Amino acid sequence: MAICQDINSLDNFLANIESYLQEFVTPFASEIDHSPDALKKALEGLIQQSLLSARIPQTWGGLELNSEMFYLLQQLLSQYSGALAFLQLQHQGAVNAIVKSENEALKQNYLPKIVAENLSCGLGFSQLRRQGKPMITATPIQGGYAITGNVPWITGFDFFDSFILGATLPDGQEIRGIVPFKSSSDVMFSKPMKLGAMESTNTVTARFENYFLPENKIVSIAQPGDIHNNDKQVVLYPSFLVLGCAKAGLDIVKNKAETKPLDFIQEAYDHLYEEWQICQSKIRQAITIENRSFDDDLQLRVWSINLAERCAKAAVTVSSGAANYYNHPAQRVYKEALVFSVFAQTTDIMKASLEQLMYN
Repeated sequence: MAICQDINSLDNFLANIESYLQEFVTPFASEIDHSPDALKKALEGLIQQSLLSARIPQTWGGLELNSEMFYLLQQLLSQYSGALAFLQLQHQGAVNAIVKSENEALKQNYLPKIVAENLSCGLGFSQLRRQGKPMITATPIQGGYAITGNVPWITGFDFFDSFILGATLPDGQEIRGIVPFKSSSDVMFSKPMKLGAMESTNTVTARFENYFLPENKIVSIAQPGDIHNNDKQVVLYPSFLVLGCAKAGLDIVKNKAETKPLDFIQEAYDHLYEEWQICQSKIRQAITIENRSFDDDLQLRVWSINLAERCAKAAVTVSSGAANYYNHPAQRVYKEALVFSVFAQTTDIMKASLEQLMYN
């Protein structure tokens, strides 16, 4: 089933994707959340539909979706499987970094392979957000850098071929380079972590000991603290994943309203869905504004988080005791809301989220 045949029409594009997800993801959503094999199959479906080249320019053979299409795609994927949405977004983030890289040779080497050979890549630089002594360092040596330290969080082991590592140079600059996703004498990966949600995404830690990162594998070198500046610029965009999770909770409430003749369930759905529509509309409008306020973006992000948490809780509530079952949809969505509420969390997001919990 080809779902990318008309990327010039937003409605048709999303309708085709949703039809695909309903047929090939919905029946296996619980299994995808727990089983790496099921998640691999779902990811392969996205690869076959060329969706993992969504951010690659057409000149390189990619789909080159505009911002609205790309983020609504993320929202839709999140609505049907948080694990699938989260995993593929790691790849999308890595691809975007490569596309923006000033290393033309690296782009020439990787982008065609991502499109034609389904080469996949993850991310391993969240540790750059942490204050204090760098967790992983890069020391300049002949032909590249010696990498030493720990990476606390890398999603996609046994899914991705490589990942973009973030490390700190002696002068505080932040270096990012491509590293193969396999253990060797100088880099060791842990076993996948036991997580409360999305465990199937195979999140691991890594220990580097004088690992040689060649100069030709460098994606970018940024000024000290660049990741914090970037976090402020992109604080709004993860809201689409959160909105998708909220919509998943709403779908459960809607289904219960149709099967249980209780007016208050329908009333709850109507109230929450109306708020969801308003929140989504404001976020979609915001991304079209070039010079936006960080504070406005932050409040929209926190609103989406709070809304997803309430929609997930509503899904649990209307599902009654059945929501306790390991493979119940409400159980999965409730856990996904937890993940997306702290995804790419900064201290600004944490503070604003807590303030909303205290005063609203």
